[in-house]
Amino acid sequence: MTSHAFMGKVRLSFLATILLMVGCAFVFTPSLYAAETVTGPTSGQYTTAWVCIAAALAFGLGALGAGMAISKVGSAAMGAISERPEIASNALIFIALAEGLVVFGFITALMILAKV
Repeated sequence: MTSHAFMGKVRLSFLATILLMVGCAFVFTPSLYAAETVTGPTSGQYTTAWVCIAAALAFGLGALGAGMAISKVGSAAMGAISERPEIASNALIFIALAEGLVVFGFITALMILAKV
């Protein structure tokens, strides 16, 4: 598969993910598009729909960023390990640092959901 075809598939999957998120937001959060609001904008309260969308974005973008980082770091680490096997522990540390992005996104999502 050429890099152009791969990037096309990445764009298509990213677009499908965004469309799925927007569709789920409209299906599962009727207060988002209802004519009557539960809380007023001056009350300082957040609507549940916006909080859930913010938490989903925090976790989703964290996972997407971690996946992109691991793809780059992992391929470079495997290439380096194939040339010098003694640096395997150092390479795994860099992969774990990239995986930490998912943990940060998850913790942020939990902190956002604590506001509900």
